[in-house]
Amino acid sequence: MGDLLGSVAAFIKRGNKSSGMAALGNTVLAICKGFAAYISGSGTMLATTLHSVADALNQGFVFIGSSISEKEATRKFPMGFGRVVNLFVLVAVIVISIMAYETIIKGWEIIQHPKPSSNLLLNVSIMVLAVVVDGAILFKAMKEIAHETRTEAKGFALVPNAFKKVRMASPPTRLVFYEDIIATFGALLALVSIVLAHLTGFYLLDGIGTFLIGILLIGIAIKIGYENTVGLIGVAAPKEVEDRIAGTILADPDVIDINTLRIVQEGRQYHVESYLELRKGLTLADADDIKFRVRDKVLKDPDVDDVVMGIIEADDVQNWNL
Repeated sequence: MGDLLGSVAAFIKRGNKSSGMAALGNTVLAICKGFAAYISGSGTMLATTLHSVADALNQGFVFIGSSISEKEATRKFPMGFGRVVNLFVLVAVIVISIMAYETIIKGWEIIQHPKPSSNLLLNVSIMVLAVVVDGAILFKAMKEIAHETRTEAKGFALVPNAFKKVRMASPPTRLVFYEDIIATFGALLALVSIVLAHLTGFYLLDGIGTFLIGILLIGIAIKIGYENTVGLIGVAAPKEVEDRIAGTILADPDVIDINTLRIVQEGRQYHVESYLELRKGLTLADADDIKFRVRDKVLKDPDVDDVVMGIIEADDVQNWNL
């Protein structure tokens, strides 16, 4: 029993923190919103309930996938399990797409047949809670982006930094970031729609708000789906990562040039393949020692999971410049 609990604890610990927090937060929100939608009959509230259900399921899938992706490589899977998380995120995209379709259909029905909703105070209270919870999850994702991309941003500086560096973050963190931008904005949109519909008697606003939330969900599904399809195929590392690793290699005094450098992203980790040009006059034994020394330096980078490195004869042509 103790071994089982230990295995479960280790599995949970490996998972992406942002997606785990988002899964729990959205589960609570889905329950609260569902209760409010049932009591009040608000279409916008129902739409945001479906959004929270989709988010909770997605983040649960992604949390499991992120934990599996952190497993060590095996003999059967020598490249590791990094791309598993991309597969789980694509499953999440399917869920988002289904929820988007249902939300748009519901919004269109309300636009055609608008009707008042009840319990304004309950709806407003739940949507304020949603803004606070989704905003907290979004802020956590921004902090995770800063951590994963090794930036020093804090406080309000996290916002522009997150938009600038999100493409370098892990797939689960990107999913949480994009989804919770939509979730927070959708909660604000729903809140405004509910209040204005009640104050103005223009109940069509309830349907318009519902419809727009569905459109936003489609947009995020396309965005996340594309990024993770590319990741599943195998995508080159961002320029910043490439320059950082190249800098580590060229910092060695015996390396005069990089003939070839290929870095492929596997989940949140990178696989490096490189051929080096060394200073002339070295024995084969010395060159071999230098190769392993440089390889070990690159492997110290926490984002690098695997390094394949070779030596090629210097051609007196500088191929790589930082």
